[in-house]
Amino acid sequence: MAKEITPRAENYSQWYNDIVVKADLAEQSAVRGCMVIKPYGYAIWEKMQSVLDKAFKETGVQNAYFPLFIPKSFFSKEAEHVAGFAKECAVVTHHRLMNNPDGKGVVVDPEARLEEELIVRPTSETIIWSVYKNWIKSWRDLPILCNQWCNVVRWEMRTRPFLRTAEFLWQEGHTAHASAEEAQAKAEQMVGVYAKFARETMALPVIVGHKSPNERFAGALDTLTIEAMMQDGKALQAGTSHFLGQNFAKSFDVQYADKDGSLQYVWATSWGVSTRLMGALIMAHSDDNGLVLPPALAPIQVVMVPIYKTDEERDAVLGKFAEIKTALEGRGIRVRIDDRDTLRPGFKFAEWEMKGVPVRLAMGSRDLEAGSVEVARRDTLTKETLSLEGIDAHIQALLEEVQKGIYDKALAFRDANIRKCDDWNEFQTEIQKGGFLLCHWDGTPETEQAIKDATKATIRCIPVDSCVCEEKGRDIFSGKPSKCRVVYAIAY
Repeated sequence: MAKEITPRAENYSQWYNDIVVKADLAEQSAVRGCMVIKPYGYAIWEKMQSVLDKAFKETGVQNAYFPLFIPKSFFSKEAEHVAGFAKECAVVTHHRLMNNPDGKGVVVDPEARLEEELIVRPTSETIIWSVYKNWIKSWRDLPILCNQWCNVVRWEMRTRPFLRTAEFLWQEGHTAHASAEEAQAKAEQMVGVYAKFARETMALPVIVGHKSPNERFAGALDTLTIEAMMQDGKALQAGTSHFLGQNFAKSFDVQYADKDGSLQYVWATSWGVSTRLMGALIMAHSDDNGLVLPPALAPIQVVMVPIYKTDEERDAVLGKFAEIKTALEGRGIRVRIDDRDTLRPGFKFAEWEMKGVPVRLAMGSRDLEAGSVEVARRDTLTKETLSLEGIDAHIQALLEEVQKGIYDKALAFRDANIRKCDDWNEFQTEIQKGGFLLCHWDGTPETEQAIKDATKATIRCIPVDSCVCEEKGRDIFSGKPSKCRVVYAIAY
């Protein structure tokens, strides 16, 4: 199966697409720019959902659901917001079909035009704040901490599975607060939730920081981000949390009576991650043999492959595997016994390797007699023969080791590809090699845009968790004074 994957060094983009298909994660649909997430891929997304949903609720957030369709007039109320999404909006103009008068199929009924067009949500700030106006009257109604898991549509012309599609799945949190300080604290808390999830569950080292004004979410006063490095050296924005100020509250006249009875506008945040995390998972960890999954997200953490020649040997090996499976499941480990009779063991090994299952056990009649089992690691592609005695405890420890090993490998790669740069000519050469460049920036959007126009590189973030950036210097491009270094990279 690995021979069906284009090597990363040969064509990184094709390598990525090959893994998406061959690992059975997703496929193209009949709708241009949209994908079908297959059961194995969706199982990984469900694991992401469950971990994040628990973390959200631990901060006091509750789930809700808001309409898919948003009246066009709602977007007109927040000018900066609509400008940020106008070119990506799908618009519903009619509500009915009719039989074609020519007798060929159906057509849109020209008499069924909507009085007001509806936008298929690209994000839900406008529809949610129109609802919050009804929910918020007094300081006693605050804070409101809501999240929704849903799909959104942003009409992309150049698509790639998981990374950029016209329709994608995500969660979007929307909170309302009585003060700016409380809202800003919430935005910071939620980006911290994302960073912890990325590092501990996805085994993905990320840099936390503020977006520059040019890169902020449309309508936000401040955007916090987690930025990850992929194996080709490009950056991927893996999650964002926004301090929206009072922009949406003022647009939708959402006010509350404070303790002295005076009316105040509400302060807001929004924050979200999407199925783009699936793309990050693939590009950060996988290899030329297929998908590599951190155990925390693997739908199947341990797969068992029996090797036998006779029915008697089959029954004996499967019986022992059933015992091991029960012991592992008692430790909370997700296990599958691959007892398919129609496939040879070698094919099964290749298939589960392609799908990134962290640990594989193989056992035949000789192993059973010797009281041993072959244990293979997906991350290092190494194998060892171990005693069956205490195998469940060993596998549990091994999964923790694999999780840490995947993170450490990604961290070492990232750190080896972060470097300082103080010369513009050097910058133009180095940025094309990939990786993150720590450079001084004069703080102006004009300089940021000029660098982007010249090199396609953008400021990924102004780090908040790295002291290396807190130093004075001169802008890499303009030569003007700079208070700190920022992270530049070419991004997906």
